Amino acid sequence: MSSTDTIIIGGGHNGLICATLLAKAGQKVMLVEAGESLGGLARPREFHPGFKASVAQTLYALPKSVINALDLGQHGFIPSNETLTTTALSLNEPPVTLAGSTIAGACEADTAAFTGYKQQLAVFSRALAPFWSKTMPRIGATGLQDLMTFGHLGLNIRKLGKADMLEFFRVATLPMRDLVDEHFTGESLKAALCWDGVLGSQLAPRSPNQGVLTLLNRMAGHWEGEHYAPVGGMTAFIDALASAATAAGVTLRTGTSVTQITITGSEQGQRCSGVKLDNDEIVTSERVISSADPKTTFLKLVGPRHLEIEFSNRIRRLRSKGYVAKLHLALSDLPKFTGLETPSGRLILAPSMDTIEFAWDAAKYGELPELPVMEVSLPTLTTPGDAPTGQHILSANVMYIPGELKEGWTDTVRKKLTAQLIAQLDGYAPGIKALVLDSELLTPDDLQQQFGVWGGHWHHIEPAIDQLLMMRPTYEAAQYATPIDGLYLCGAGSHPAGDISGNPGRNAAREILS
Repeated sequence: MSSTDTIIIGGGHNGLICATLLAKAGQKVMLVEAGESLGGLARPREFHPGFKASVAQTLYALPKSVINALDLGQHGFIPSNETLTTTALSLNEPPVTLAGSTIAGACEADTAAFTGYKQQLAVFSRALAPFWSKTMPRIGATGLQDLMTFGHLGLNIRKLGKADMLEFFRVATLPMRDLVDEHFTGESLKAALCWDGVLGSQLAPRSPNQGVLTLLNRMAGHWEGEHYAPVGGMTAFIDALASAATAAGVTLRTGTSVTQITITGSEQGQRCSGVKLDNDEIVTSERVISSADPKTTFLKLVGPRHLEIEFSNRIRRLRSKGYVAKLHLALSDLPKFTGLETPSGRLILAPSMDTIEFAWDAAKYGELPELPVMEVSLPTLTTPGDAPTGQHILSANVMYIPGELKEGWTDTVRKKLTAQLIAQLDGYAPGIKALVLDSELLTPDDLQQQFGVWGGHWHHIEPAIDQLLMMRPTYEAAQYATPIDGLYLCGAGSHPAGDISGNPGRNAAREILS
């Protein structure tokens, strides 16, 4: 039996960030990761000899405050001076390329509308940005710090001015389709603009709820939501996080699973006292912080017997079905996409918002869409060392692919879907099929099995209005502390949600240290 101050479960970016900040504050911290390497969904892995790729290929939501708090620059992290373009592709329209607040290839009216659209969203995002880095007050809380949190938000929104403030309240919970329909006419352009509001969620352009809020959250990153590939790729990013953790004194244990969070009882109630590892080793600690998803944490590692029935039922009801599959192709050469000089940046293969909507309609009933929609990139254009010289990797986020497929996931179904996706790509990049050396398809079910993410959901749980802010993941666990003394959360299932932002990990550390 060994002992430490703090145990972190999970070596994804949030777990590493939380561990580093606590260690820098003087705590003795042990981080336990089931995989053989750190990084979670951002962890690069070889899917074909000489070809390395990760599920998360770019950064866009990581704020400067997190980069500075960990001194990541001192550990080799260089964000990149250039952001990636986003190009809307269609078989019926010319390509439309977006770069920051500039646009090329769109009609005159859409070109004129684009700058104002981006600028207004940036204003709204900056007003909300401080809110993502704060602990949400409990429901009914009236303490000074709680009132100051809401006061800060209210002041930021009031400082927008009357016109922008009213516009913010009008658009904040609009469906993405309503928002873009108000400004633009080009079908592929509108579909591409919807993409960052719905990607990774159980939403389509017509869905009400939080698509615009998700977009504004993502725009709070280092480059205001613009995607970029860090110098050295995601490998360099994860290496910098691991280096920062090691320098702070964190003990990193990979290839080791936590099988149980140990709970002890006393006259004062239940308390988390440590963890049991897969080799039956018991490690005791003052606190345990889980970056795993809430369902895994409470239903699997803690166990319902240690939870009040109402709380455990709320955890069971959390919506956590993933709908994004990952396609990796090892290519013998650089593909040529019709209408493009080079396939750089992000390529959105969604001809219209209806195409996205129809794909979602099939997936929500457990069926594969007739025409999946994709976000395609070639990470080897920015990180050529991830593939043999002269060869390339195509990485695609494919929506909407249900983890719980009605017919079940078999090898036959996987091969059929992979062939369909490659044929679809061949329509945009003629001849790409002949360049494919090997392929890998990771469904949400695979993400669950390989990375331990319940349902394969990017955000651990759906970032819907009833699962956000002081309700994320649920009340009694929305301030990173849980109903069990000494047990905390720091993963994507906590405020403010998923993506590689590091906010949950940083916020949890600050709450524990306060």
